Amino acid sequence: MTKEETDMELSAFLDAMRAQTEVIANSETHLKMHELSQQALQITAQINGSYHTPEELRELMQKLTNGGCGDDLSLFPPFYTDCGKNIRIGRGVFINAGCQFQDQGGITIGDDSLIGPKTVIATLNHDMQPEKRANLHPAAVRIGSRVWIGANCTILPGVTIGDGAVVAAGAVVTKDVAPRTVVGGVPARTIRTIEAAAEEE
Repeated sequence: MTKEETDMELSAFLDAMRAQTEVIANSETHLKMHELSQQALQITAQINGSYHTPEELRELMQKLTNGGCGDDLSLFPPFYTDCGKNIRIGRGVFINAGCQFQDQGGITIGDDSLIGPKTVIATLNHDMQPEKRANLHPAAVRIGSRVWIGANCTILPGVTIGDGAVVAAGAVVTKDVAPRTVVGGVPARTIRTIEAAAEEE
């Protein structure tokens, strides 16, 4: 297969994911998921298998995300994903150690956000009907700018976290978080809002 054909296949896959189309078990789209997961496993094995300089890690993440991250990303390995090609990371983002991104449905992280250690971001649900349990339903996760995700958090499919929000350590986020809001708990609930900083005279 030529590079052009491979790029077209990937583009069609990403279009299907963005459309949040149900993925039927063993369909062409499902098989493409498995193919991409094997590529991701190879690259994450490189990321996690030995020491790399920050520059080398950024190069590997560029390859993993198909150019979806900037040249100033900060990453502490290990890092895990079973796709990689549907991750988009803004400028000045820091991802701490042990994070797991299930990004087939799409993960977007805004500028200057901080992702705490062992954060799990999921973008796929299995079908609720037992007879169709192997089918998948993609739903994107969107994290705004200057968001702080604490350690050991889980972000579930379809959630949007607004600019400047904070997710307290250990939270399980099941619904959208408003901008400049602190949430925590299982499931995560609003704790307080973050007032704008007073301007210095």
